[in-house]
Amino acid sequence: MSDWPSARNDGNDRYGRGSAGAQPEGPRVMRHVQRGQASRPAPQRPTAPPPGVPPQQSQGYDDDYPVWDGGAQQGGSRNDGYNTGQVYGGGNRSGGPGGPGGSGGGRGPRPAPNWGRRIKVGAITVVSVLAITSVATYFWADSKVRREVDLSKVIDRPEEGDCTTYLIVGSDSREGMSAEEKKKLHTGSAEGKRTDSMMILASCSSGNTMVSLPRDSDVEIPSFVGSESGKRYEGRGQRMKLNAAYAQDGPELLVRTVEHNTGLRIDHYAEIGFAGFANIVDALGGVELDIPKAFKDKKSGADFQAGKQTLNGEQALAFVRTRYAFAESDLARTKNQQKFLSALAGQAATPGTILNPFSLYPTLGAGLDTLIVDKDMGLFDLAEMFFAMKGISGGDGTSMNMPKSGFRGGNVVWDKTKMKQLVKQIQNDEKVTVTSD
Repeated sequence: MSDWPSARNDGNDRYGRGSAGAQPEGPRVMRHVQRGQASRPAPQRPTAPPPGVPPQQSQGYDDDYPVWDGGAQQGGSRNDGYNTGQVYGGGNRSGGPGGPGGSGGGRGPRPAPNWGRRIKVGAITVVSVLAITSVATYFWADSKVRREVDLSKVIDRPEEGDCTTYLIVGSDSREGMSAEEKKKLHTGSAEGKRTDSMMILASCSSGNTMVSLPRDSDVEIPSFVGSESGKRYEGRGQRMKLNAAYAQDGPELLVRTVEHNTGLRIDHYAEIGFAGFANIVDALGGVELDIPKAFKDKKSGADFQAGKQTLNGEQALAFVRTRYAFAESDLARTKNQQKFLSALAGQAATPGTILNPFSLYPTLGAGLDTLIVDKDMGLFDLAEMFFAMKGISGGDGTSMNMPKSGFRGGNVVWDKTKMKQLVKQIQNDEKVTVTSD
């Protein structure tokens, strides 16, 4: 017995159970019912708009139906977007958000770049980087300079002149060199160090002057105070080679001897050994030099052909040390030393080296470790020295040997008359007219 109420099964009952004649119900239009409001009548087809009033755009529904604003037409406040054609972003055929010409979701044209501002920012950045790099380089290089010579220990000094004077010394120091390097550079293995070259560089507004002092120069060793002992040693009128002063008590006595025999005050002292000299040349990628005549020297390892060529560190050291290949051995060597140092300075003191950290840092690192200067010599003094040497190589100055009058026991005797005139011109910052011939 069925618990269900009886029902007719006349073929018209569409809800009865088991009806054999039931058919699917056809589609019906469901009226929209606003929550909390009475049902509205089905929308009517819109009539044509009054003249002058544009037709309402479709919001994504069938164009046969008007757009309904979700209750606002009847005073409602709910607008959930389902009746405005905005569901799933559809229906905005033109002009709406995200569509052509729309304002929502679309990106407008990019503004033109402000090149003036970009250039200004770029320039400030470059200047800042250069300033930071320069300061860092200065402190790094300054920490590497070996200020070991105390010129305050030099006694009885001449008066200061108008030019800045440097005593530049090339020593035969093998400090830091391995046995293989000594063999390669033909330096030998002698202990200690001696002066291999000496020259005075005067940096003057009237022109720069480089004067080579032959190491075999005949000089008087004056009274002096020992650099280590502090003891005073009285001069006895003893005459000997100039390089003997360095061997006896180092740079301080060498400066004292040069000042005593010339009457010219030395403001700064700079010395470099064999290894440092060769390393600087290699760091620069070699130095170009024009050698007028071919020569060989077994002791220095020199073997050069005539003409322009680029010398590496090993060849450069052989070039400035060669003396036995020439008739006037020491005088010819000093001329070669001047020529090479001027070429070296001319290549080192260029924007391509100074402004390029990939060239500047290796060059400074190669030379500063073996460069010995006086305690008062700063990096600016060192730079002035290099630029003065460069000026001489460019023709802005004079390079010469100390004028000589003859020889005494194989030693070079200076021409005192010419020497005094030369010293006076340097002291007074006058153009040098004295020649070594």
